[in-house]
Amino acid sequence: MTSDIHAYLDAHRRDLIEELIGWVRIRSVAGLPEREVEVLRSANWLAGALRDLGFPVVQVWNREGAPAVYAEWCEAPGAPTVLIYSHHDVRAAKDEQWEETPPFEPAERGGRVYGRGTSDAKGQVLAHLWGVRAHLAATGRAAPSVNIKLLVEGEEETGSAQLSDLLDEHRPSADLVLFSDTLLWHREHPALCMGLRGMISAEIEVYGPLRDVHSGAVSGPAPNPVIELSRLLAALHDDKGRLTLPGFYDDVVEPSERFRAELTALPYRDEDWLARSETRSIGGEEGYSVLERLWTRPAAEVLTVAAGDVTGVSRAAVPAVATASLSIRTVPDQRISDVAAQLRRWVADTISDRVEYQLTISEETAQEPYRTPPDHPAVAVLAAAMRDGFGRPVGRMANAGGGPAELLARKLDAPVLFFGTGLPEDRWHDSDESVAVDVLLAGAATLAHFWSGLAAPPTP
Repeated sequence: MTSDIHAYLDAHRRDLIEELIGWVRIRSVAGLPEREVEVLRSANWLAGALRDLGFPVVQVWNREGAPAVYAEWCEAPGAPTVLIYSHHDVRAAKDEQWEETPPFEPAERGGRVYGRGTSDAKGQVLAHLWGVRAHLAATGRAAPSVNIKLLVEGEEETGSAQLSDLLDEHRPSADLVLFSDTLLWHREHPALCMGLRGMISAEIEVYGPLRDVHSGAVSGPAPNPVIELSRLLAALHDDKGRLTLPGFYDDVVEPSERFRAELTALPYRDEDWLARSETRSIGGEEGYSVLERLWTRPAAEVLTVAAGDVTGVSRAAVPAVATASLSIRTVPDQRISDVAAQLRRWVADTISDRVEYQLTISEETAQEPYRTPPDHPAVAVLAAAMRDGFGRPVGRMANAGGGPAELLARKLDAPVLFFGTGLPEDRWHDSDESVAVDVLLAGAATLAHFWSGLAAPPTP
């Protein structure tokens, strides 16, 4: 069956590319009121593609400008039911920063398709559609050999604020969730993702003078919110790369020896990582490898800092306000509510008493960490499917980002597996985002094998 699956996908390579290009042209940017109609248009595009594929049930769940697409094809009595999760909304993009092509005028060159959403995550969704097509073609079946449900939401990039309510309202059931908004380690060395970190965002505003004040009139005795904010941010990590929030590491568990060994087995070189991630240098918490820092340890980043005259001619004034946004990545068994309390306490204890401040923590869109049960039978089935799909040995990895995996597992009372077709070099959220077509095809082949393997898992 492997040769039949690959032959089918190779024959339809151009069709997959054209579908992806057509979908990416729709500017389904999350969180912008002026783009709400295009997010709906994107949902309707996907709904039409699912109906054309043969899904007998296809619905658009439209809530407050964030339409989700739901579909199901459940004609396999006694077989497992799998809910596929992904998203069709994309990050905003500035045309002037893209060199390969404007972000919503996708183009193919050098075996990659460039455009916003090609990898995160419209390409991943299309890998599922073509995986189903290849599965049907290779098996000769009129319907998949397992029961497939699909939920593709429209506001993942802004924190999935309504996903919980959608799940409560519609109550889809499943034996397993397949989370497809994630990465592979390397196109030549695929690895099965076994979990992802949690995420909580915060913004701090520091107030100095009551208004912007001419620096020549007050320089010296006046409180400068930029300096005080900079001191606060500099104190966020100690000299060993650890966060200084009180109690932050109390619930952080060490990675298991099994998982450490699996990470060590992945091919890794500093030079390769720096080239693919474009991160210039390597830092982080001492005592852990780069992959352990990425996938098993918590982290905090400062994402934005703003104060004073950031554009135009300077007024040479001490600014009244300085602002920074933070992103804290958590790991099992940390809890978001505990981290939020630790951050509040740390800021109150650390910031200068010469300024005032306001700390806003977005707990409503925070995401808890999640890890897949390593010995769940479906893990072995997915690993075998990846081996057949990519034609290479399969390692183990995790996801350094966040996502609503824990929410899905809790609401559906089902374990979550991860499979995606993104790579670190795909430039998610950045200019010139792209996806490797060969990886999409290998991903679709993996999924075609997965549905067959899940219906009749191999005996030990």
